[in-house]
Amino acid sequence: MRKVIMTLAIALMGVAAQAKDIKTVIFTTQPQMHCASCEKKIKGNLRYEKGVKRIDTSVEQQKVTVKYDADKTSAEKLQKAFKKFGYEARQVKANEKVEREASQGCSNM
Repeated sequence: MRKVIMTLAIALMGVAAQAKDIKTVIFTTQPQMHCASCEKKIKGNLRYEKGVKRIDTSVEQQKVTVKYDADKTSAEKLQKAFKKFGYEARQVKANEKVEREASQGCSNM
């Protein structure tokens, strides 16, 4: 019985050691998102970045939330990735509110 318990303990330690370090970062973009096309452009391009697990966008809140594997990428690398498809990104702090600018129309149409 001790061997079984010891084997399970070692197996659990091995699984815990290989657990991924999943982190979340929130960005706001410039130009701001105006429509579903803007959201689609951001999601479609960011999903190819190494380590990205999930991308959620909100036009109303002007936020892009990215869950990523910290062993494969960083918030800084993701921020730089926005430049590849024409956006500047700024990391948003936890309680910070982002103001939406008056809509001038969408440049993605």
